[in-house]
Amino acid sequence: MKSKTAIKVMLWLISAIIIFHICILVHVIPYEFTWGGRLKNKEEMFVFESISILINLLLIAALLIKGSYIKPILPIKVVHIILWIFFGIFCLNTLGNMVAKTNFEKSFTILTLTFAYLLWIILRKDNK
Repeated sequence: MKSKTAIKVMLWLISAIIIFHICILVHVIPYEFTWGGRLKNKEEMFVFESISILINLLLIAALLIKGSYIKPILPIKVVHIILWIFFGIFCLNTLGNMVAKTNFEKSFTILTLTFAYLLWIILRKDNK
């Protein structure tokens, strides 16, 4: 798979994840099934989901810059650092999802592993 294709796939998947987080915010999906079942109340859910949406928007911006879809607002070296950080986060999140309390959260293991794999494709040295 080429880097450009991996970027497009990630952009679509992250857009779907943002919609998922919005569904949690508006109570279409119960927050008790997310964050490993650790959220205690609606206030915590609002904070966690809002931060999650903002972080996903940062990832989208980095991918749009990396794919040359938008004019770079950050140096490409900074974009690469951001993407490597996300790669690490997705690797760790894959492990976290594997030990989550709910089966719903455990099911996201495949998605986070896919994100890590796609970022690996995007960041490989031979894609430069």
